[in-house]
Amino acid sequence: MCDSCGCGDPAIVAVEVHESLLAGNNRTAHHNRVHFAARGVAAINLMGSPGAGKTAVLEATARLTHGGLRLGALSGDLATDNDARRLNAVGIRAAAITTGSACHLDAALVHRALHDFRWHDLDMLFIENVGNLVCPAIYDLGQVANVVVLSVTEGEDKPLKYPVMFKAADLVLLTKTDLLPYVPVRVGAIEEALARVMPVPRWLPVSAQTGVGMDHWLEWLQVRAGAAAPEHALHA
Repeated sequence: MCDSCGCGDPAIVAVEVHESLLAGNNRTAHHNRVHFAARGVAAINLMGSPGAGKTAVLEATARLTHGGLRLGALSGDLATDNDARRLNAVGIRAAAITTGSACHLDAALVHRALHDFRWHDLDMLFIENVGNLVCPAIYDLGQVANVVVLSVTEGEDKPLKYPVMFKAADLVLLTKTDLLPYVPVRVGAIEEALARVMPVPRWLPVSAQTGVGMDHWLEWLQVRAGAAAPEHALHA
């Protein structure tokens, strides 16, 4: 008998599964999505490693939009509201979701946060997930798109090491490109890795410090905001 999978262990009890373990989360995510759609708010799930530059990208986005898009953010963190305070300081209406020990946000956490957050008049709501390249990819939050932030300082192989995250991405932002002269990283290798794991590879090289590539990022956001706008707003 096999002693690695447990088939020979008499203490293992077979359980018949009638519903996905994520079924409850998915129902709440659908509920969130219906509310976002009804208000014409484009919700973006922003994911990436700790220190990849998620908050810095949003700060730069706020500076470059000049109020052209009404932006909001829910920032997930284990223990602080530092990111939410940074975003509020640059004009993004933001609130923190403190998870304690949870390494990701789920649909219920987002739903509860929405009750105490003024989001109905926004064009776009960023859900800045907890820094992690594993768990956040699994949980639907009700978003219209997934964006993964990958910094050049993380190396060339992250898409291959964490394929579930990048497979779920609609767009990858390759950040901190201003540091390329100082790190042993080949952008071509990162591009090849993304092409191997993403169904439709799409990535943008950007720098929140210099502004390089941010115009293309803003164009991408404006398309998403326009698609989410209610029919009456589009023809107003």
